[in-house]
Amino acid sequence: MKLAFSTLGVPGMPVPDVARLAAGAGYHGIELRAHPEEPVHPGIGADERARVTAEFRDAGVEILTVAGYVRAAQTGPDEPVLTGLGELLELAHDLGARNVRVFPGGGEQSPEEADATAARRLAAAAPRAADLGVRLLLETHDSHRTGADAARVLGLVGHGSVGAIWDVMHTWLGGEDPATSYPALFAHLGYVQVKDIASAEDTTPLPLGEGVLPLTECVELLSREGWDGWLCWEYEKRWHPQARALPELLAPGREHLLRLLADAA
Repeated sequence: MKLAFSTLGVPGMPVPDVARLAAGAGYHGIELRAHPEEPVHPGIGADERARVTAEFRDAGVEILTVAGYVRAAQTGPDEPVLTGLGELLELAHDLGARNVRVFPGGGEQSPEEADATAARRLAAAAPRAADLGVRLLLETHDSHRTGADAARVLGLVGHGSVGAIWDVMHTWLGGEDPATSYPALFAHLGYVQVKDIASAEDTTPLPLGEGVLPLTECVELLSREGWDGWLCWEYEKRWHPQARALPELLAPGREHLLRLLADAA
């Protein structure tokens, strides 16, 4: 498996610094948070996109994903959502990223209504994603926290350019164990987001292995099933400024994941 981390853990860090940090800590890839408060977002122009691409290429670090904030199931008309998806797909293509992260965001709608809305929009965007060679990945999050929730939507879409991100915290918070999440998601699985927290009541990010999330079980299961994709550490420093700085944790985090992988082999 390859290892990446999300720039959610280093909010506002300039792209050259992120590239050097990832390469120096031994990570293969980066999940780039695409938000106006960050250096990379859909509003940047062609020249800046080329510079970002070059920085990571020269560092030998892959841009795994453009992590957008479009909510596929949000209430309202389809057009703004489809426009947002299109902008993220174009950005990912220009950066050479293989994926775009999408949230569900169904709010207080019934599951059936939220499923149908998300599936309709993702299906509408899927042909453009295929043309650009980018995959739209629905993260297990908010209204669709579990693997079973995400799988309902993806089953309705039925397109190879639309898949899933398994966020192990959200499936755990949704009461789903890894042995249930993986079978629900494996046919759609783009990659796995790993993290650690103290408890369901305290989701402040912790160094990997210091919390309660079932990372050992996840890695063992993935290894046993022969899955050889990406593990991406999403350390939510942006939402928890009191948390320890991520750069000092990256090397120990990598070693922890490598130990889990070695033990599971």
